[in-house]
Amino acid sequence: MLIYLIVAAASLVALGAGAGATYYWTKKQTLKTTPTPLPSKATEAEASARAKEIVVEAKDEAYRIKKAAEEEARATRREVLQLEQRISQKEESLERKIGALEEREKQLVTKNEELAKKSEDLEKIKQEQIAKLERVAGLTREEAKNLIMEAAEVKLKEEIGRKIKESQEEAKDEADKKVREILVHAMQSSATDYVPEFTTSTVRLPDEDMKGRIIGREGRNIRALEAATGVDFDMDETPGVIRLSCFDPVRREVAKVTLERLIVDGRIQPGRIEEVVEKTRKDVEKLMHEAGEDVAYKSGVPHLPREVIDLLGRFKYRTSYGQNMLQHTLEVVNLAKSIASQVGGNMTLVKQVALLHDIGKAVTAEVEGPHAEVGADIAKRNGLSKEIIEGIGSQHDDNQSSLEAAIVAVADAISGARPGARRESLEEYLKRVTELENVANSFPGVEKCFAIQAGREVRVLVVPAEIGDGEMMKLAHDIAEKIHDTVTYPGQVKVTVVRETRAVDVAK
Repeated sequence: MLIYLIVAAASLVALGAGAGATYYWTKKQTLKTTPTPLPSKATEAEASARAKEIVVEAKDEAYRIKKAAEEEARATRREVLQLEQRISQKEESLERKIGALEEREKQLVTKNEELAKKSEDLEKIKQEQIAKLERVAGLTREEAKNLIMEAAEVKLKEEIGRKIKESQEEAKDEADKKVREILVHAMQSSATDYVPEFTTSTVRLPDEDMKGRIIGREGRNIRALEAATGVDFDMDETPGVIRLSCFDPVRREVAKVTLERLIVDGRIQPGRIEEVVEKTRKDVEKLMHEAGEDVAYKSGVPHLPREVIDLLGRFKYRTSYGQNMLQHTLEVVNLAKSIASQVGGNMTLVKQVALLHDIGKAVTAEVEGPHAEVGADIAKRNGLSKEIIEGIGSQHDDNQSSLEAAIVAVADAISGARPGARRESLEEYLKRVTELENVANSFPGVEKCFAIQAGREVRVLVVPAEIGDGEMMKLAHDIAEKIHDTVTYPGQVKVTVVRETRAVDVAK
């Protein structure tokens, strides 16, 4: 760069001198060739002076340029020198660092070699000590290890068992507490203030003469009523009352309403009877359909098939142990929704299964089989989802098909066990409970037994010395079989056999 600046300065000086000389020569030639009159001596002197001034100015300018170039060259040389010094210092520093790293690497290699040698020595000493211990103890390493493990297991066996039992009891207590909270919340949120409706088959008469009119000449009116309704009319000696007898609650309701309308109308004859029965049947079917739509709406389950709606409507006149099925269904839906909100169940599926869990009872008088299986068949026939079908069918199984089915089963049990929900003869109840306990007590090895949960479960306590753990399952099966064969009971009876061993000591 410095060389370029010097060359540029010299070129400028030469250009300036050349420009002055050229100007002077051109001027002189112009004066020679111009045909104008010869200039005076004064003009030539001015031109000469002017040329000299131009030459001096060019020299000054060239000098200034040269001086600036020299200054810039000196500054550049200083910068280059400083840069060379810094580079030299960095090179020296890098060389020192590289030397230190090489030295450290050598030290690390040496230490690794020493450590490897020490490890070999330690492993050798370890193997020598193990061999000495095996010779002294007369046992191999594996045999000694097994002895230590067996001793530790024997020592800790009781402690481990105690810890497991404590953990199980603690978990059970927590689970029971949570379950009670959920059930209490569900029952509180779904508490009902009604007394279950008890459907009767009794029609009161305004006077005793009405019985004769209902019977008709030679019994033609009563025969027409029984033929048209399919219900038996019991004309007993009770004054002012006629009792209706039929296993189908819908037909019994049609007969009851028909008889009440005929009594009010006063025209009791075979032709009129058939007319009123037909009209009443249509009215009752319409009421049942409306009741089915109403219970589906209140349950939050829309778009059900018409057959399912009609079957739900039959619950308006259907009872189970005196508990009205329509009100029972709504109560189960409300309880199941409350429980599902606490345990995180599928709310839509819970409402559907709860609404239809007893749908099979609507046709049990016409179709044989458990109502849960019949209800599952109805749901399948009407194209309902697989989850709903399985939920209905597993209501009374020990293991429900899903969480939602288990929730509905719990809600159903709560509704049925609620005080005042169901009516049963006290004498029949006591007789059935006593029979259950007597059946269990008839087996050898049974210490005592209790019929609990309104006769739904029999809790059997056995003598531990006579009944072993392996015999408990067989005893439970034998008791259940004998109950099935000898006792008449509704639903199912669960048999639980308990074998308890106690160890008692006294601190003195």
